[in-house]
Amino acid sequence: MKSTTRIQLSIMMFLEFFIWGAWFVTMGTFLAKTFSATGGQMAMAYETQSIGAIVAPFIIGLIADRYFSAQKILGVLHLLGAGLLYMAGTSDNFDAFYPYILIYMILYMPTLALVNSVAFRQMKDPAKDFALIRVLGTIGWIAAGLMIGFLAWESDNVLQNTFIMAAVAAAILGVFSFTLPNTPPVVDKSEKVTVRDILGLDALGMLKDKKYLIFFIASILICIPLAFYYQHANQYLNELGMEGAAGKMTFGQMSEIAFMLLLPIFLKKYGIKTTLLVGMLAWVVRYLLFAYGDAGENTWMLIFGIILHGICYDFFFVSGQIYTDYKAGEKFKSSAQGLITLATYGLGMLVGFRLAGYITDLNAITDGSHNWFDIWVLPAGIAGAVFLFFLIAFKNEKIEVKE
Repeated sequence: MKSTTRIQLSIMMFLEFFIWGAWFVTMGTFLAKTFSATGGQMAMAYETQSIGAIVAPFIIGLIADRYFSAQKILGVLHLLGAGLLYMAGTSDNFDAFYPYILIYMILYMPTLALVNSVAFRQMKDPAKDFALIRVLGTIGWIAAGLMIGFLAWESDNVLQNTFIMAAVAAAILGVFSFTLPNTPPVVDKSEKVTVRDILGLDALGMLKDKKYLIFFIASILICIPLAFYYQHANQYLNELGMEGAAGKMTFGQMSEIAFMLLLPIFLKKYGIKTTLLVGMLAWVVRYLLFAYGDAGENTWMLIFGIILHGICYDFFFVSGQIYTDYKAGEKFKSSAQGLITLATYGLGMLVGFRLAGYITDLNAITDGSHNWFDIWVLPAGIAGAVFLFFLIAFKNEKIEVKE
């Protein structure tokens, strides 16, 4: 790959995830402090991610893969997104805020596939090159969190600035996208396409394999407790009085980079079942640490819980993607990844966000705070139940791991 192309793709990945990390982590705190939003309203706001994940395959399958170059669609979506983020950040109430963030996420989620498409099409050896490009996305997410912490927007109660910052980054990426290497459509627009093709339903045949079916069910179920973290962790840390909570939450992405490097070694030595179980168990430990931690002498529990993100994400979700790729075979690789994404980020987290909002409202206290112990114990219990289900039901199998 040319060095100029590598730099272009790295900037693209950095901005793509800087934009998301700039507002998504702190949105719960923003809604609570600015609009006095209920748990149900926060659930609605975070559910837009799941709605976007469900809609994304249609945008990619019906438009991006058939009619326009990927980099051009990426540019248009981010330019439109910049305006929507600005309007969301300057909204006066939740009812005005919600439509903007809903439309934004319907437009943003397809860009996750588009940046991958642009990157992969420029690589002769994706297995070697992609990770080095994709890690810039994680660094972008970290940079956004550190900037929020450095500027003290949480403690100063000016989190609307996060949406303005994200809007500026989206506008920059929107313009920059038109300079990216040309990535033309991959499907003849005259070729007939079905809903089955778009949603990757041909990959449903994989569920006839009992082992993969158990993994598939566990993947959906583990996304229910996962939603609690995304939706309420920053709000929780700010209620406890942790200074620079968004900045400290980037420790999770930092650990993600480290454990990503360890994952191939762990998979090769211990196998897919143990790797997935370690990832599930990390969610149980994380939520128990949150339940018993505080901003005083037990701050270490909160920090350790954040750092566990690397194991939580890499050892379950990334290894799960590897397992899905292994089980799919050559014919259904793309559709299988689309199906597992739709099931987890779509269905699983949709249920999780709604449940998290309901439980948080049940544990609201009159002074505006919450009984966080009871809130965090529930996802710990759900993750523990999924862990036991997978431990008993899933029979181990060896997969080939390329280092």
